[in-house]
Amino acid sequence: MKTRLSVVAIALSTLVAGHALAADASVGKTREQVRAELVEAQRNGDLIADGQTGLRFNQVSPHLYPQATVVAKTRAEVKAELAQAQANGDLIADGQTGARFNELFPAQYAAKRTAAPVEVVAQGKTRAEVKAELAEAIRNGEMIADGETGARFKDLNPGRYPAEATFQAKSRDDVRAELVNSRNVKSN
Repeated sequence: MKTRLSVVAIALSTLVAGHALAADASVGKTREQVRAELVEAQRNGDLIADGQTGLRFNQVSPHLYPQATVVAKTRAEVKAELAQAQANGDLIADGQTGARFNELFPAQYAAKRTAAPVEVVAQGKTRAEVKAELAEAIRNGEMIADGETGARFKDLNPGRYPAEATFQAKSRDDVRAELVNSRNVKSN
């Protein structure tokens, strides 16, 4: 009898608590809304597939679920933007440096430029200076031979390149002073 009474008491308290939760304004979804969300999550694969990793079904098997499509521009808009970029020289000309055509060939695109003018950066060295530095680096073996280790040619083949000077050269005034001192020593 006591167990029956306690079972009834538990059932009654559960029923009252359920009605109290249903009347709560923070729990605003109806049973139909929850079911609709569950069906949508099942269709999209947004349910957890693996409890240990937390991966969802659409992450485990993406080919089984529809992919979200983003419609941003029409084909005609993209073609118009491409034509404008070609006319202005705003396309990438060199993939390694990221230089654009209008930066490499500014005279060719100067008249066609309709966008904001490209900021001209003053060059630090002339072409001749850069070529002279490159020739000197090649002659001295300063060029990088191995990109992974950063080893230079003179490090890999030291006999092929001139050795670095380890002595300190004398200035013209030092040589004159030594010459004068040596003459003074001979005359004494």
